[in-house]
Amino acid sequence: MSEGHGRHRLGPRVPQEPQAPPRSRGPVRPGPGSGPQGPSAIRLVWVYPDLLSTYGDRGNLLMIARRATLRGIDVEIAEVNSDQQVPVDGDIYLLGGGEDLPQVLAARRLRTGGGLSAAADRGAVIFAVCAGYQIIGAEFGGAEGEPVPGLGLLDIRSSRGERRGVGEVTADVDPALGVERLTGFENHQGVTIRGPEVKPLATVLRGVGNGDGTEGAYCGRVVGTYLHGPALVRNPSLADLLLRWVAGPLSALDPRQEDLVLKLRGERLAAVGGPAQ
Repeated sequence: MSEGHGRHRLGPRVPQEPQAPPRSRGPVRPGPGSGPQGPSAIRLVWVYPDLLSTYGDRGNLLMIARRATLRGIDVEIAEVNSDQQVPVDGDIYLLGGGEDLPQVLAARRLRTGGGLSAAADRGAVIFAVCAGYQIIGAEFGGAEGEPVPGLGLLDIRSSRGERRGVGEVTADVDPALGVERLTGFENHQGVTIRGPEVKPLATVLRGVGNGDGTEGAYCGRVVGTYLHGPALVRNPSLADLLLRWVAGPLSALDPRQEDLVLKLRGERLAAVGGPAQ
């Protein structure tokens, strides 16, 4: 199959026991690939690349897959376009950025299809960027600033702010997550407000982020950010956090296998005057 249509597999698919029907969102439950010794194969789902894939956000998918396979973890990749049903049996779902009209269309189709919400109900990891970040919230601003319902996977609400956030961002991650300082770039006019149960992903040192001094948000295994770069390429420890939520403790990688990504990370942090922490 051509890229962007259907399922592309890296490593064999291991048959799984049938899953119980989705229930209302509650405690985190392991994904279907998990077992006593960790996952047999991690299933990555790239959601709507035909609508949500600006600024090279597909690199997030490639980064997760690479860091898993370097550790000997088999990976399956499903790239699901907007005319296809989002599968409910994935382990990590990734959404990228997009323009206003594709964002509204993506939100409508995801609400109608229900697959992403069902996956979140059973505890799958979701990582969403920019337009994808707004979509997984309760509400966001449409093409004319009108309120558009999101999926409600995070209790956040986004609207159009007075200024546009464009440029490099650095931000210190919530210490509870154990992730190094974030680096990325933003290009959005969104202002995002969190509900009481949702924590900010990071505190902004440079840039706009959510518009209140914070960047991104998370609750349970659902994470959103305004950062492109791609975010997981610039921030490998964030990629490893998502993997740990599925696979458990991870082995260290040989620094020679990370040379290029660490060089990129160092260059971007140095360019804005901030060391990695």
